[in-house]
Amino acid sequence: MTVHFVGAGPGAPDLLTLRGRDIIAKCPVCLYAGSLVPQAILDHCPSDARIVNTAAMDLGQIIAEIRRAHDAGHDVARLHSGDLSIWSAMGEQMRRLRAEGIPVSVTPGVPAFAAAAATLGTELTLPGLAQSVVLTRTSGRASSMPQGETLTNFAATGATLAIHLSIQNIARVVGELSPAYGADCPIAVVYRASWPDETILRGTLADIRGKLGETIQRTALILVGPALAGEGFDESCLYAVDYDRRYRPQSADSPWASWNEETENG
Repeated sequence: MTVHFVGAGPGAPDLLTLRGRDIIAKCPVCLYAGSLVPQAILDHCPSDARIVNTAAMDLGQIIAEIRRAHDAGHDVARLHSGDLSIWSAMGEQMRRLRAEGIPVSVTPGVPAFAAAAATLGTELTLPGLAQSVVLTRTSGRASSMPQGETLTNFAATGATLAIHLSIQNIARVVGELSPAYGADCPIAVVYRASWPDETILRGTLADIRGKLGETIQRTALILVGPALAGEGFDESCLYAVDYDRRYRPQSADSPWASWNEETENG
């Protein structure tokens, strides 16, 4: 018996990975994270599967449900939205399961920030503007932020920021980022990326609060940084005509020329 933690993706059912789909289809028990996992993904469960919405359950109740499945010898598909590596609460579940000797596996999912960038049609790391993406959040009731992990500190790097679970703190976000990025820095708010009711709001740090109003209160990602403008960036050397690279050596003296010859000759 194994508990399979599966990243269910940002919302669109067809953004579930093939591995995730196949795991769900073979597990007689499925625990899923409430409204963040769409019904179409649960449709992959076996017709006689026990399907449990964990939204109203505490950690102890969730582990107890898994323990019952373990005692019965049933594999469990444990579904969380997005990718499991960030803000999934997987870590605390795995800690308890490992302490009880219950095997676990992890299958990654498409993260929300990637879905948001896709719907915006933008690359978050543009040469000359940003080469780093910081995934962060503001403090909330469920989790506080460690000392040093502040928006002000991250903004000082000039990186593209993907700010999760913070739309309710938009005033604070704007206030802490504006000194480093400037009031005209582009910002985008993507509500329920990849869902049918996906909503996009674009603006600057100076005007985004007025555009946002009171319509979006949760389930939204904030992206901030110069790269969101999609202009004023350099071209990378990767596809430059004179760039010496492994598969396109520029001369017989290139170290890649001998590498290619050795590769072709086995």
